[in-house]
Amino acid sequence: MLRKLVNPNRGFCTLVQSQRPWLFIGLGNPGDKFKGTRHNVGFNMIDAFAESQGIAMDTVFCKAIFGKGIVDGVPVLLAKPQTYMNLSGESSGPLAAYYKLPLNRVVVFHDDMDLPCGVLRLQPRGGHGSHNGMKSVIYHFRGNREFTRLRIGIGKPPGQMDPKAFLLQKFNATAQERINVGLKEGVIALKELVAKGVEESGRRFNTEQKYKHINVADNDDTRLRQSD
Repeated sequence: MLRKLVNPNRGFCTLVQSQRPWLFIGLGNPGDKFKGTRHNVGFNMIDAFAESQGIAMDTVFCKAIFGKGIVDGVPVLLAKPQTYMNLSGESSGPLAAYYKLPLNRVVVFHDDMDLPCGVLRLQPRGGHGSHNGMKSVIYHFRGNREFTRLRIGIGKPPGQMDPKAFLLQKFNATAQERINVGLKEGVIALKELVAKGVEESGRRFNTEQKYKHINVADNDDTRLRQSD
């Protein structure tokens, strides 16, 4: 059962006075209709991280399902905007502003069709890549793009399939297995990010994911040849 968060700072500012919090925001669409769809892997990443760290996502604040905890001595805020994907910034912008966070302490998790399914990438800055949720986030960050993204690969639509339909489909068993592995790797990367920062953690993580990317492509090519 969710509680509305009236005073989100109560008991929080005394936890670790010397550390600025990290704000992790996972993008997706609310409601059972969208659970398990490709467009909701940002929500899935938040859920996986929250579960791994014992952080309860049991409050509502700034139009988001919200939780807070401590990871290796550092405060971490978790949010899943409930505005629907295309309006994600209506939650993300006020959250960052409320906690007076510089955008280099914000990480946004989102699906990415330009990466193979289950391959992740940490990116310290960038554009929206035609992702409507990211367009909204950037707009509500007043055009500032200097925030980190955790891009979660979902692959490209097959053939001439409409990308919008592809995003709202659920994963098949093989793709879901890849996503599950990717989420576990993402949890490890985010823990390292909290401890060491984006640059150091991202360098190693992205190298590992690059080779995983090659292996995924090779395996897919092998399967296609076997099916010919």
